[in-house]
Amino acid sequence: MKREKHSKNYLTPQEAADLLMVSPVTVRQWAHKGLLRSMSTPGGHRRFARNEIERFAKEHGTVPQSSVHNGLRILIVDNDRQEATRVSELLSGMSRDLLMREAHDGFDAGRLVQSFNPHVMLLDLKMPGLDGIEVCRHLKGDPTTRAIRIIGMTGDANEKNIRGFEGAGAEACLKKPFDRAHLREIIGFDRSIQYA
Repeated sequence: MKREKHSKNYLTPQEAADLLMVSPVTVRQWAHKGLLRSMSTPGGHRRFARNEIERFAKEHGTVPQSSVHNGLRILIVDNDRQEATRVSELLSGMSRDLLMREAHDGFDAGRLVQSFNPHVMLLDLKMPGLDGIEVCRHLKGDPTTRAIRIIGMTGDANEKNIRGFEGAGAEACLKKPFDRAHLREIIGFDRSIQYA
């Protein structure tokens, strides 16, 4: 699918969401309620004027992010810092338009979900406090975060853990350690997936 061209003065829902540090679902809900003015392209796609985003942010006491990143954003959540780094290294170089962040506990993950707005989350099962399955269930139960693609990770890939992740809404559960080719296939770098 070809990315349509548009003026930098008009933003897609994803670009508007990036600037406002929320999910695209939230931006669409605000537009539907009339809180955020939008226009439609001849093809029926919603667009937001940049000055409208700035007005909305100012009225709600936030500052829009200064830059928009149109690539794939991946959040790696693992309390084992070495394992999180290993996963980052496996992902490095898979795409030019790839932006990654790491979180090492549920609190950091929640904060980064709001500020980083990931497309994909690689989520470890065992973490302090809430386990990965509970985090997945929470994110998939919230309309503002349910669009995040969640891929579970565990060193103990028994049937209970795999079913637990999938039952909570994860796309898959990977057994650690996994290799670069498997990760690439699961995330879909070889498929034509549109994120912006």
